[in-house]
Formats: sequence, structure tokens, C-alpha cells
Amino acid sequence: MTMSVEQLWSLPETALIGAYAEARRRYAEKKFERDTQRARLEWMRAKLFVNTQGNVTERKMAVDVSEELARKGQEVREMTRDLDMLKIDVDVIDTMIRLRGAHGAPSVHEEAAEKPVEPEGE
Repeated sequence: MTMSVEQLWSLPETALIGAYAEARRRYAEKKFERDTQRARLEWMRAKLFVNTQGNVTERKMAVDVSEELARKGQEVREMTRDLDMLKIDVDVIDTMIRLRGAHGAPSVHEEAAEKPVEPEGE
């Protein structure tokens, strides 16, 4: 996060909401990027498994010892750590908004409770 908690607390409400929106946008972009890399890694593992000769155990061993896949896996783990740090930023800003009396993003349970149930057949 580029700002400290004290700086966030002193921001006007509109700037705080803008910082929240920016943090959520960055989080969504990084999550998409991480999920894409994770899917590529799984595709590479499956491709190596299929293209390797031998029985299932030998194929799994070939996938497990691949240096390229190990590097890719480490990149995905690092992306996950960065994503977790961005989520912390989003949560801190959301907490600031809630503490200052403004309504933050509703929790998942609150959103589900607000949806009216429509009767079937109408």
C-alpha cells in the first residue's frame, strides 16, 4: 500500500472511496493474471504428462522433476503472495470506510439476505 493507515484516516471520504475502488481494480487485475498463469501451469503439466513415455508413475515423476514447471510454479506462488498483499490493502481501506461511518462493501451474507425471493409461476 502506498499510504499509511494514518494517511488513509485523514483522507476525505470521496478520496477514500476512490482509493478503495483503485485497490479493488488492482486486486482484480492481479487475480486474473495469477489465475491465468495457474491455468497455463496446469496445461503445461498435462501436456508434459501426455507427451512423456512410460507408465503413470514415470509420467508423474517426469512432471514433478521438470525445472521449467518448478520455476513456473514458483512464479505462481509469488503472484499469490502479491495478491494476498493487495487483498490486505482492500480490506484495510474497507475497514477505514466502515469505521468512519460510511457504508463499505456489503458482505456476501448481507447481499444474499437482501435479494427478495420471487415466487415461482408468476
